[in-house]
Amino acid sequence: LTHPPLSSSLSHSSTMISANLLDLNAPAIRISMIEEINNMKTTWKAAVPIRFQNATIAEVKKQLGTIMPGEENYYAPEEEKTLFKTETTAIPDSFDARDAWPQCASVVGRVRDQSNCGSCWAFGSTEAFNDRYCIKTGDASHVFSPYDTLGCCSGISCGFSMGCNGGQPSGAWKYFVNHGVPTGGDWADVGTGSTCKPYAMKSCAHHVDPVPAGMVSCTEVETYKTPSCTATCDESAYGTAYSKDLYKASSSYSVKGVSNMQKELMEQGTLSVAFSVYEDFESYSSGIYQHVTGKYLGGHAIKMIGWGEEGGVPYWTCVNSWNDSWGEKGTFRILRGSDECGIEGSVVAGTV
Repeated sequence: LTHPPLSSSLSHSSTMISANLLDLNAPAIRISMIEEINNMKTTWKAAVPIRFQNATIAEVKKQLGTIMPGEENYYAPEEEKTLFKTETTAIPDSFDARDAWPQCASVVGRVRDQSNCGSCWAFGSTEAFNDRYCIKTGDASHVFSPYDTLGCCSGISCGFSMGCNGGQPSGAWKYFVNHGVPTGGDWADVGTGSTCKPYAMKSCAHHVDPVPAGMVSCTEVETYKTPSCTATCDESAYGTAYSKDLYKASSSYSVKGVSNMQKELMEQGTLSVAFSVYEDFESYSSGIYQHVTGKYLGGHAIKMIGWGEEGGVPYWTCVNSWNDSWGEKGTFRILRGSDECGIEGSVVAGTV
């Protein structure tokens, strides 16, 4: 990938105009767009995704679920972190939290699955908190529950989060400070009694063709509703009471600017970030993503774990919540340094 970066994303005002022009009943994926992207020979490749093969744009939008800066009801953290130990000159050309803290690689590199629910915000926040807990304590055995965050972090006190209808990592981090979150594995862990609140929504193949053996396409899975908030564990065999299984954060804050994001990632661990999703991202297959065509669909929250450079093109490395059959084994890379799709403008973190 030696192509230079293309022009940056659309401005916020033009983004919202594009959103208003969307035909929600139109097909989400167009072969013409796939061909257009690949013919550009830019820094990434597009492919026909089975996840939205027959879906409408309205159905795609349901998979997103966070509010971007400048949009109505956006909730910014009350504090911004500005002091760091690392000097700018000490920031390396590349960094990967999986390598920096190998004892936590299984946690940091764990790719999860939000299924058919707009719960990206719960995953992008809970996973980063989980990583930071492991980095501080060395405990890689406890997996935190996005399912609890999804069901219990709601309303004004949680950044206007609305479960499967979307939410904000900033609200979730506030929830971790004020309430705490219990353990909770994935769909495969339901019924095993290994965690308090595993994710009780069926894993499915997102954006990939053919569907991997042993999995089903998300087109065959129901669109889930927000789970009820309970103060008890869903797994009776777990053996630990919900109130005794809560893990709390000490603080939450925003981080602004590329170098500060790098310093924070190096010093404390992974970040909860959000970015604007356009139609072309739905066809991402590999490479360093940058928006090149298509209208705005909505905000999406994910976890940022590092950065690097390939062919002269700087990038961030992020973990998505569409399972490891999607993208680059569940991760993707996105252009770094130009606030591509707002990826550097909505960053939340906290201390354990």
